[in-house]
Amino acid sequence: MLVNAKKMLEDAHREKYAIAHFNINNLEWTRFILEECQKLNSPVILGVSEGAIRYMGGYHVVVSLVKSLINDLSITIPVALHLDHGSSVESCKKAVDAGFTSVMIDASRYSVDENIRMTKEVVEYAHPKGITVEAEIGHVGGEEDGVADELAYAKVEDAIRLAKETGIDFLAPALGSVHGIYKGEPKLDFRRMKQIDDALQMPLVLHGGSGIGDDLIREAIRCGISKLNINTELQLAWNQAVREFIESNENVYDPRKVIKAGEMAMKQAIDHKLQLLGSVNKA
Repeated sequence: MLVNAKKMLEDAHREKYAIAHFNINNLEWTRFILEECQKLNSPVILGVSEGAIRYMGGYHVVVSLVKSLINDLSITIPVALHLDHGSSVESCKKAVDAGFTSVMIDASRYSVDENIRMTKEVVEYAHPKGITVEAEIGHVGGEEDGVADELAYAKVEDAIRLAKETGIDFLAPALGSVHGIYKGEPKLDFRRMKQIDDALQMPLVLHGGSGIGDDLIREAIRCGISKLNINTELQLAWNQAVREFIESNENVYDPRKVIKAGEMAMKQAIDHKLQLLGSVNKA
């Protein structure tokens, strides 16, 4: 069933496990994730970037697709549909109006004051409609470099200000993770992560979860992480399986068979992450 992310993340934070946020890119991606999470009885957050929304045809298309799959696949686990890295207040409002149940306003590239102003506007628009809101403080490294800039790590005092002055539901503090493929080892600041968790007592979010080792993820959960964002890891698993299929089946041209060739590899990666996060049988 389609819900906001509040209860699932608060439960995870209290019981010290984490909810997987898997990014979706098309119908098959969404179906594979929903089926595996249903099989393992795990709540899930389906994240959709603005780029994926454009690719899939628009906000309303994404909402209709997810709702239809939940209905036709008889999905009973809690599912949140989340705008990932909304770049503007307007983008978040479009997602809310289309039927997304959760949004992220990413104003981390602005000053703390402007970040707070924009985030507060989104909260005031979303909360009366029952929509949860995530914000970011500091700056998560991008795919262009694969390395976190320690100068961009979230400051504890800024995290406290953002959370308390806006009324957000969960916070993504940049503490050493990057999007995409890592160059070198992640340098997560667990001490600062725990300080933020102790000060806020709210679910924290770790972006760039694909390249972080299992032991580091377990430690992050102990330090307050309740939501882990995963995208690249599923893309890599799917890509490798599909490439192998095409090399062995040069005469196959049906796109359904090509795309489906990556299903089992993707589901195995999903299974591993759900087991690691401890969300199995938490629905």
